[in-house]
Amino acid sequence: MNKGKRKIINWLIFLLLTIIWGSSFILMKEGLKALSPYQVAAIRIISAGILLLPVAILKSKKILSRQHFLIFITGLMGTFIPAFLFCIAETRISSAFAGFLNTLTPLFTIGISILVYRNQYPSGKLLGLLIGFAGMVILFFGQGSSAGDYAYAFLVVLSTVCYGLNVNIVNQYLKNTDSLTIVALAFSYLLFPAILILYFTGYFSLNFNSELIKATAASSVLGLFGTAMASYVFYVLLKRAGPLFASMVTYCIPFVALGWGLLAGETVSLLMMTGLITILIGVYITNRN
Repeated sequence: MNKGKRKIINWLIFLLLTIIWGSSFILMKEGLKALSPYQVAAIRIISAGILLLPVAILKSKKILSRQHFLIFITGLMGTFIPAFLFCIAETRISSAFAGFLNTLTPLFTIGISILVYRNQYPSGKLLGLLIGFAGMVILFFGQGSSAGDYAYAFLVVLSTVCYGLNVNIVNQYLKNTDSLTIVALAFSYLLFPAILILYFTGYFSLNFNSELIKATAASSVLGLFGTAMASYVFYVLLKRAGPLFASMVTYCIPFVALGWGLLAGETVSLLMMTGLITILIGVYITNRN
């Protein structure tokens, strides 16, 4: 395949991933209308796990035992922990704000690469990190929330740290492992703990009315598309175009999240938009050649 055609395919994958992940934040909000954040996150993981379980069974014997552990870690960092943190956070912050904060992922990707893996980057990239984090501060002030809400917003920041760590783990240790194998096995490992959480939160004893069914459907769609399909597409993009290009999907995700948020009646202040743009400038400086 020639270089130009490969680049076009990479951008099409990028666009698909942007739409899917950008819609995830509003689906969480829909699920939270009748379910607890733990139930929404658990249903999200279970839906993805059930879909990918047959693939996991077929693929499990084809990889080394050491890779099983690494894939389990990527499942925790890239999906399990962030799924719960995002849902808990969105009980107190808007879906658009959560989508804006998600733009910090590329900054933590490089930050972890420098601090943990001792990779060297030009000073311009460090400047981009500082600008991006300044944008985060502006974004927090723009939200105009109480101190309690700031604590919930930091859960999203913690999620982006997990994402950044996951990108580095995959790129460092699982670069030659099939993308579908990583995703399928990761969710098969998460399936049982997610079912336990759903059971102990009393989901199966709830009165299933129309609102609960709608919330369950939203959480399931989130799992099937926003998690299973998106995770596979992300790993494909990660291996085709590298970790920085893959993590740059957060350039466009906030604008999709913003569109859904405005349709749902959420408000976005000028200061919040200033913070978002500042973060994106930082991400651009960090990722440019």
